Formats: sequence, structure tokens, C-alpha cells
Amino acid sequence: MKPLIAALALCVCAEPLAAAQDAAWPDLRDALYEDRVLNDGSQMIAIDAPYRTDNDARTHVAAHLVAPAGLRIGSVSVILDENPMPVSAVFTFDTPLPRFFFDVSLRINGPTPLHIVAETSDGQLFVAESFIKTSGQGACAAPPGTDPEAALATLGEMLIDVGPLDEGGSVMGQLQALSDPQRSVSVDVSHPSHSGMQMDQISLLFIPMRYVETLDIALDGQGYVDVTGSISLSENPRVTLGVPSGAQSLDVTMTDTDGTVTHAHRMMPGY
Repeated sequence: MKPLIAALALCVCAEPLAAAQDAAWPDLRDALYEDRVLNDGSQMIAIDAPYRTDNDARTHVAAHLVAPAGLRIGSVSVILDENPMPVSAVFTFDTPLPRFFFDVSLRINGPTPLHIVAETSDGQLFVAESFIKTSGQGACAAPPGTDPEAALATLGEMLIDVGPLDEGGSVMGQLQALSDPQRSVSVDVSHPSHSGMQMDQISLLFIPMRYVETLDIALDGQGYVDVTGSISLSENPRVTLGVPSGAQSLDVTMTDTDGTVTHAHRMMPGY
């Protein structure tokens, strides 16, 4: 998946601005899934994303997913069709799950369709879609919010917050919660998430690309989910996940595209 994400980024960046007015989804769908069938996932994927974001550089995209009867969810992809790197985040589970919740902070470069694709344990694909309008700031190329040199001092530090999982208005999620209670885990990563499209405001040189490549999350010493990032992750990204309520410990390993590796640990007793 990682080489394909990068290849798609190069293709989209190379297109002239006028081409962005064309619908990108058919080409993305063919490049990512070739001739595989994408089933209607509106009954299993409930998207929570703003119709118009008030902060292009930090927009939260969330979803509740519940697998069809007899199946489990093996991976989930978040695709912002018109972003320079459309495949914005991918969640891959060590053991397929009956349901899953995520919330991730992203850059939205401009008005774009949003597709969330889930692959189930039997290899089927399910897709749901939405649309996000923006202020047109071109968030992927906007100057960093912090000094690039200062950001290096805390790069990779992580804070972990644990709380109850808000099932929101998802009826399917609320029904699943009765038999499979979960809690919410949020991981805040200190990282400038440089897109490679931003210009240093003093030197006027482009800042090299550097972003969170993976977050590997383990529960009670066992792998739970691997999160693959992209330049679509916001500066200092936050990733929130639903995890089983019985989990007692959480370990997170962050690896960025420059090879920096950091770790964080959190005990979660008594929830």
C-alpha cells in the first residue's frame, strides 16, 4: 500500500489545477482496487465529517463501522479524492474486528469527496462516501503553524488519553456496544507533518517532506492496529480509536518518514 500511496501523490501533484475540477474517484478506484467490486457500505459505515470545515489545516474525519453479519473488518482506508496524497490514512488490524471507530485530524487541501473503504475478512470491499467543502486555503501547501526547527525538539513525543467512547448517532454502533463495550483512546503525536509543498517563510525554500508514516498500536502486549499515515495528516496529528473496554495497557510506536522511532506506554486500569 505505501508505494501506491506515494505513486498516487506524484500523479495528482503533477496535474494542472484545472484537472482538479474533474472527478478523481473513478481513476483512484481503478488504481487502488482494479476490477474488484466495491459494495455499497452505507449500512455498515457511518461517516462523521463536517460538510464545510472551519479549519482546512485541521479537520477531524471520523467513522463508526460495523461488519455485516458473519464477517469482520480487516482494514479501513480513508481517501480524500482531491488531496495531493489521496489515500490519507489506512487502519490495518492484526486480528479482524466486528466493529471499529476512528477519528483522525487531517489537512483538507480543497473541496473534495471523501471515501471510506472497508475490507472484510472474506476479501469483500465496502465503500461509503461524503463531501467536505473548504475555505480554499490549500492546506497542504500552507506555511507550518510552528517554527520547523523548534518542532524538531519535541518531534515524536506522544500523549495518550483514555475515556468513554461516544457512539454518537450511529444506531448500529449503539446496538453493538450493548454486547461489545469499548472505550476511546486518543494519541496526540508531536510532529510537524511537513508535506513537501510548504515553503520556509524565511529562506523561501521548500521544507522537505516528513510525516508520520506509521503508528503501531498494541493492547496488552498484542498487536491491535497499524495506522499508515500520509501528508494529509495534520500538524501534530491526533488519532482516536475505539478499543475493547477490558484492555489494561496500551503501547504505541511511531515511525516517521525520516526513520525516527518513538514509543509511548499507558496503563488503562479500572475503566
